[in-house]
Amino acid sequence: MKRLGSILLGALLGALLAIFGFWLAGVPGEPQSDASEPLYWVAPMDSNYRRDKPGKSPMGMDLVPVYDEAGTAGGDDIGPGAISVSPEVVNNLGVRTAVAERQRWQTDIRTVGYVSYDEDLLVHIHPRVSGWVESLYVKTAGDPVTEGQPLYALYSPELVNAQEEFLLALKRNNQSLITAASSRLRALHLSEEFIDNLRRRGTSVQTVTFYAVQGGVVDELQIREGFYVQPGTTMMSIGELDQVWVEAEVFERQATNLEAGLSVTMHLDYVPGRSWEGQVDYVYPSLDPKLRTARVRLRFDNEDGALKPNMFAQVVIHGAPDDAVLVVPREAVIRTGTQDRVVLNLGEGRFKSIAVRLGRISESAVEILSGLEAGDTVVTSAQFLLDSESSKSSDFQRMQAPMDHGSAHHD
Repeated sequence: MKRLGSILLGALLGALLAIFGFWLAGVPGEPQSDASEPLYWVAPMDSNYRRDKPGKSPMGMDLVPVYDEAGTAGGDDIGPGAISVSPEVVNNLGVRTAVAERQRWQTDIRTVGYVSYDEDLLVHIHPRVSGWVESLYVKTAGDPVTEGQPLYALYSPELVNAQEEFLLALKRNNQSLITAASSRLRALHLSEEFIDNLRRRGTSVQTVTFYAVQGGVVDELQIREGFYVQPGTTMMSIGELDQVWVEAEVFERQATNLEAGLSVTMHLDYVPGRSWEGQVDYVYPSLDPKLRTARVRLRFDNEDGALKPNMFAQVVIHGAPDDAVLVVPREAVIRTGTQDRVVLNLGEGRFKSIAVRLGRISESAVEILSGLEAGDTVVTSAQFLLDSESSKSSDFQRMQAPMDHGSAHHD
């Protein structure tokens, strides 16, 4: 009987201890399973370096614990690839985030160019007869000239013959011959004043002076006194500087945003603090086959003459603003060559790498065409380690939608 009582007493004590142990296991704050234990520890800068316990990486950094997301609350709602990181590790990694927002988008293209003459106002001087330059009244390229100023004096037998034919027609008083002879003189670029003087004088001149047809500056002076010239010889050019062109080049990927009429801001290094406002005058239809760049012609007013041909300029072409588009900071995007991704912050230390489709890219922001929604929070620093862990098992879907709501949003 005593032995039987001892057995019953031992069984009762064992049951009480079991009940007490179960109560201890259910105390809040105590681990109830091994789900909260890290699966392994990984080096912050090398996801292939793993250990089964805490320690140091080859670079001397503390190993980061990696947990099984399947054992955490809510893990089944966000799909595979989600990882959980403790707040201490998030702080040590310096994780920063930003919110995807809809903003008014304006693409500014920064490039460089060179000032040149407005070719619509550039005049090339060619003789229409053969002859010799007897006198040259402009000596160097860059000399300013005014409209009607003498440029050069030319001796040409053809000009002398044309004058004699006109005088002979006057003597015969043949109106048809007079009309033909005067038309020939005009075709040889002799002015009405010269023809009237020839009519009054009654004798031809051996040397004829030619005058500037417009004001500006002399460019490409190709002759000197005594030169023999003939039709087709480029003697000089005269360009106006009231307006100038700036020839610039932009990368091929930026050419689609260019169109005539866009506003442009220009700065010159030699005039600090001053800017010029102009516009895109023309976008050339072809690209440079070697540089893969598109040529753009810009137009600027130059009333004070501060802009001179061949000056180096820095220009900003302001693109036409678009309606609000979804954008994230440029540093948030991870570009792998075959896929573009961002790390989505799911809250409570959970992160997931998802695929996105990019649109236009500026200096600080990226347009998101698909993969994100306004209000989503993305990681902008230390996202490479998070992406390396998430991408191993991620389906790269933004969310796993219920079956009755359609398929998930794919890239």
